[in-house]
Amino acid sequence: MIDKTSASIHEAIKQIKDGSTVMIGGFGTAGQPAQLIDALIEHGAKELTVVNNNAGNGDVGLAALLKAGQVKKIICSFPRQSDSYEFDKLYYAKKIELELVPQGNLAARIQAAGAGLGAIYTPTGFGTLLAEGKESKVINGKGYVLEYPIYADFALIKAFKGDRWGNLTYRMSARNFGPIMATAAKCTIAQVNEVVPLGDLDPEHVVTPGIFVKHVVAVKGK
Repeated sequence: MIDKTSASIHEAIKQIKDGSTVMIGGFGTAGQPAQLIDALIEHGAKELTVVNNNAGNGDVGLAALLKAGQVKKIICSFPRQSDSYEFDKLYYAKKIELELVPQGNLAARIQAAGAGLGAIYTPTGFGTLLAEGKESKVINGKGYVLEYPIYADFALIKAFKGDRWGNLTYRMSARNFGPIMATAAKCTIAQVNEVVPLGDLDPEHVVTPGIFVKHVVAVKGK
């Protein structure tokens, strides 16, 4: 019998080892798997490479992971906003490495990993500093830059409901990066509001099929 539910959030997280690449879903705090991140902080894995849309807000969630000193590199689109002070401190102290990726390219490179593509050509960044050292090509009169997929050892995502097979639905804008990150990681751990019986999820509403999910953890009221 397939049952991907985990009774303990810490049991699911303990697989993450030092040096892992971890994708973390969310657009700012919308869809951010805060409880999984808290468990990762408690677990203590270090030297992590984190892939996220931004570099944390305030001093909770991803920002708290940065503050704990567990991240050596972050790959993101928006490292600077009014409340990204934890990242700012680390960056100016040269304690964290940043790979800046335009948001569309970030999504496309994650999607490329999930689709098994070797690389993609994107017009974003062509002729700018972001294209330095990268292969460029003109196709049908338009400039493109060669970009490579972003893979991860783990993806930590937040969904609305899940079943024991790992099928997931999302709630409105909290969907954001979760579905594509689930396809690009070797092991996806999903935090959900509720684990429902098989058959309760309308197949037409399932965004992430269970084949992409290894662990489902229910976090009540979050």
